Amino acid sequence: MDAKTFLADNQNPFEKTCVKTFQEENTGFKPQGGEQFEVGRIVGRSPMLQRVFAMIRKVAPTKSNVLITGQSGTGKELVARAIHSLGSHNGNRFLAINCGAIPESLLESELFGHKRGSFTSAFQDKKGLFECANGGTLFLDEIGHMPMSCQVKLLRAVEHRQITPVGDTTPIDINVRLIAATNEDPAEQIKAGHFREDLYYRMNVVGIHLPPLRERKEDIPLLAEHFIKKYNTEMGKHCAGVSDDVLRLFMSYDWKGNIREMQNVIERAMIFSEEDIIQVFDIGLLGSHNVTLTEENENLHTAMRVCEKEHIYRVLNKHNWNKVDAAKALNIGLSSLYRKIDELEIHSRKYKRRKQAS
Repeated sequence: MDAKTFLADNQNPFEKTCVKTFQEENTGFKPQGGEQFEVGRIVGRSPMLQRVFAMIRKVAPTKSNVLITGQSGTGKELVARAIHSLGSHNGNRFLAINCGAIPESLLESELFGHKRGSFTSAFQDKKGLFECANGGTLFLDEIGHMPMSCQVKLLRAVEHRQITPVGDTTPIDINVRLIAATNEDPAEQIKAGHFREDLYYRMNVVGIHLPPLRERKEDIPLLAEHFIKKYNTEMGKHCAGVSDDVLRLFMSYDWKGNIREMQNVIERAMIFSEEDIIQVFDIGLLGSHNVTLTEENENLHTAMRVCEKEHIYRVLNKHNWNKVDAAKALNIGLSSLYRKIDELEIHSRKYKRRKQAS
């Protein structure tokens, strides 16, 4: 189905805009008037993300601490890297640590370093991440999961720009840009006693919130194109985009894993897709089991249509698009198969190209 027909058949103006966007992007559409849809590796055109871009550009040239909030998979580390790349520290190191993934007994040493003999396995002096990132940026991911004992030392490092390695008494001056992130509500963490309020105010000089993907669905077509280009390069493929059915599915899906989930879905689809357009049956679990019910896809007729289209396509593919053999396998008449192909808009560009080449 071409874009004009698709738009005519779908009355949701928001969905129309998104499909038009995807078609424009696939035909070389370029933003006008200096509008930008990408900062660093963050992609989006929604007003929410444009505000994030504006904040990144404002805060990047400064040395102010930044606290990034948002659900897992929304791209918090990408924001941190964008701030680093646009800032005055971009020629130096960007180091990241997940504060919730390292045991409390080791986290203090990882951050601040230690002296030889300061604990049982300290066989030699070790520089911590603060010292290694000196002159650059240190990204503290999931800061709300940092043990309270480490939060006390971190607060002192933030306030005085000094650290003291474990087992040492001599402070070391540091010049590090600090960016932190959390996927939980800082106010709730403070209330629960998991996040020091004074540390929160020190880190939250500039707060940047990343909305979940379901709240900025106008970015989905652009993100799909972005990831398809990425995996075209990595896999040596020539995928041109997604089908109208896939785009409709993407727009109605809840994306609980946010952008990270979408990236994984497209990567998997491109591994298994045999055409130059990603189809619903290339999507896997998203297309068959895990779709959140909405007015767009809860209709039984729509669900049956999708399943029927997938089954007929697979049978046609199995028989190399020999419609006589496929009709026999499906136990339907040849004229019925042709009617189904027309009604369900089943086609194989790969097959057509192969026929033309021969």
